[in-house]
Amino acid sequence: MNPLFQQPLKVVNAGLTGFADNLQQAQGDVVALHWQPPALGNVQAGLDLAALTRHPLVEQANQIAFERYLSAQPVLVDVMSASEAIPAMAQRKLILHSGPPIAWPDMCGPVKGAIVGAILFEGWASDHQAAERLVTEGQIALEPCHHHQAVGPMAGIISPSMPVWVIENKTNGQRAFSNFNEGLGKVLRFGANNEEVLQRLQWMRQELAPALKAAVRQMGELELKPLMAQALHMGDEVHNRNSAATGLLIKRLVPALLTCNLPLEALQRVVAFITGNDHFFLNLSMAACKAMMDAATGVPYSSMVTVMARNGVNFGIRLSGTGDRWFQAPANAVEGLFFPGYGVDDAAADLGDSAITETAGVGGFAMASSPAIVKFVGGTPADATNNSRRMQFITLGANPAFTLPALNFAPTAAGIDARKVADRQILPVINTGIAHKQAGVGQIGAGITTAPMPCFVEAIQALAQSLPAGDRV
Repeated sequence: MNPLFQQPLKVVNAGLTGFADNLQQAQGDVVALHWQPPALGNVQAGLDLAALTRHPLVEQANQIAFERYLSAQPVLVDVMSASEAIPAMAQRKLILHSGPPIAWPDMCGPVKGAIVGAILFEGWASDHQAAERLVTEGQIALEPCHHHQAVGPMAGIISPSMPVWVIENKTNGQRAFSNFNEGLGKVLRFGANNEEVLQRLQWMRQELAPALKAAVRQMGELELKPLMAQALHMGDEVHNRNSAATGLLIKRLVPALLTCNLPLEALQRVVAFITGNDHFFLNLSMAACKAMMDAATGVPYSSMVTVMARNGVNFGIRLSGTGDRWFQAPANAVEGLFFPGYGVDDAAADLGDSAITETAGVGGFAMASSPAIVKFVGGTPADATNNSRRMQFITLGANPAFTLPALNFAPTAAGIDARKVADRQILPVINTGIAHKQAGVGQIGAGITTAPMPCFVEAIQALAQSLPAGDRV
């Protein structure tokens, strides 16, 4: 036999940069080149990608953006009503939703149902029909959470009197916000809006929020990166699995609550609520990641992705170098495990702001730390580890604050580079819940999905247009 065929075979995903980088890593192996045209075969996009590749302005900008991300120090500092924390919500009837901008007629069922529920919760309408009429008549403004430094899971709904976590990046003083996690079952984030949902929201506003505000004041500011890092070492990836992170949070909150002189029955209700929901930390994880990514925004020429978000119809991304501009494509379906009685035909498209965790290098990027999550989202522990490895090929670097025991404590891949995504044809992986397409049914499963490639192709074309005229192809 030819000795060439007795050597190990290594498959290389090659693009403009990928071939050289991977070939160097594969020295001594027989290389099978897996090549596809970059940027979906779009010739002009390919030329734009070539112009951006190793461009000194882009490389310098990416170094600045990535260093700002790494240096961010998100800290839990307060609990407020949304109208206190977000100035625009005190000025008009405004409801925030997940994902990129979308008009009411185009929204998916869960988001519409959640908006109606929020209107009823605020007392702006007395029934569903009146609530919808307020929206269609333009009396209620609907805007993305990300436009106001906020994030929310699934439907992502934040209305003015809802309590929010206040996270401050101590490096630059900027703040980020997230609503509270409602628990499981019939909840607003899946579009449920019946009396049970509204009563729970009212209790969260009237009793839970004041108790947690007092507890935060009592315990002092809580650094979130160390807590998240510890949770990664305990089997979480702090997106779809937050059991350890929630437990670590409870260890801080409960002693503080016990010193707040709350009525015994109120204390019992608050503790029962937060201990009964393994996902309670998720919203804090999202706000912490939002603060980290906001630190990297606004660096001209940077190809670093600062937002990935979905509204149940479209998937949108933002780049540091293109500011507040969204690049959108239809959201991909989610492949995973469905609860009994449900299947693909029942599912809404990918939904929620929680992909901010993957944008920050945890969640799907950190699945190697959470092999048990495959019981929830599907696949095998090897798949989880491979996902974490593959993301190293589309990122600017790694975050030493977040390490993965299963990979010999290697840091998580972080700083998604839109150039590498379009070039190497490797899409950012996201693990996520699956919502029923009808409002109020709730979660029907969980699984794995990816960001759609057209977002990145459009983004690199826009970024290339920002280059000095003589550098464009």
